[in-house]
Amino acid sequence: MRTKMGCLRQTAVDLWIAVLLGILGGGAVGVRAAESPASMNRITTQDWGRTAEGQAVSLVTLSNRHGMVAKITSYGAIITELHVPDRQGQLTNVVLGFDNLDRYLQGHPAFGATIGRVANRIAGAKFTLDGRDYPLAANIGPHHIHGGRAGFHQRVWETRPLPPGADRSAVEFRYLSVDGEEGYPGNLQVRVTFTLTDDNELRIDYAAETDKATPVNLTNHSYFNLAGHGDVLGHLLEIAADRYTPSDRALIPTGEIAPVAGTPLDFTTPKTLGSRIDGLRPHPNGYDHNYVLNSGGGTLAFAARAMDPVSGRVLEAWTTEPGVQLFTANGLDGRIVGTGGVVYPRHAGFCLETQHFPDAINQPHFPPVVLRPGATFRSTTVFRFSVAS
Repeated sequence: MRTKMGCLRQTAVDLWIAVLLGILGGGAVGVRAAESPASMNRITTQDWGRTAEGQAVSLVTLSNRHGMVAKITSYGAIITELHVPDRQGQLTNVVLGFDNLDRYLQGHPAFGATIGRVANRIAGAKFTLDGRDYPLAANIGPHHIHGGRAGFHQRVWETRPLPPGADRSAVEFRYLSVDGEEGYPGNLQVRVTFTLTDDNELRIDYAAETDKATPVNLTNHSYFNLAGHGDVLGHLLEIAADRYTPSDRALIPTGEIAPVAGTPLDFTTPKTLGSRIDGLRPHPNGYDHNYVLNSGGGTLAFAARAMDPVSGRVLEAWTTEPGVQLFTANGLDGRIVGTGGVVYPRHAGFCLETQHFPDAINQPHFPPVVLRPGATFRSTTVFRFSVAS
């Protein structure tokens, strides 16, 4: 006799198959929310308070004709809310975060944040570039993570709302990371553009230029929960990656690239996040792994698909990056209360951090992350939402 949990997992897989058939057949999947009038206001900007240093912070709201709403703040270029319709057309916020600036200023696990200058880990908080050693801020034991003690997610960005189009709205955020910030060389001018389309896509375009050679690896650290509450262990996930980068206990890559086959990391076919997560306890207590995408990076390609069987919400991630970090909010414990009074338990969300590989600056056979003067760093990630009937 199958257990109750086994039945639930089989039901989830059956639903996933139905979703795939619907997508391939041209039916059964689509936006069900009521459309707004053509005269709708697609973009608004409001004051959102000030930092302790007195810097003014804004909040930008992007809307589309299906009722989908994205809210992004100039503090950290953070996605604070993302309201997406379910199969009944009901909108729910599907990202973890807060509805006020003060709570972000108190500290948080990078909810919705733009991460840089280098996302993920750098071993020993140091690297050598063009014969010179660069020590960085060590902010996770002896190592460096997510740009240091004051990374891009703790900086105030310049806000530039862009003229809305017939089927989209967009906002550009700009930040100048000065030479020596957190130990990195070069003045790095960064631009991140968020675009919400009437196809229910949130597109993120990154660009950067430097006046000295420097490593650059930018990502977004949104935690998704397609149900809007509870944990995500019942979500189905598929990742277009046959390989991953193994790491040590500090989650520093060993340099090896290994197959996911036969491990709990194999999402080459859809599986629930909770079906094999116990095999990753007690360390790292869930998923926190970099996947080597089959696309190889360089062109916009499918990376991952997730679905909540209850609400029917489906999220696809497409990216030009060669890797994606799957993270299942392993450190949350119910003490953080987010937007709308939602409590965040362990595994309250999952991140799909599109990226170059962790510690790539110290791993010469990983895809390179060095940006040089005269060149432009460019990267695109698209989060595409739909519903399963």
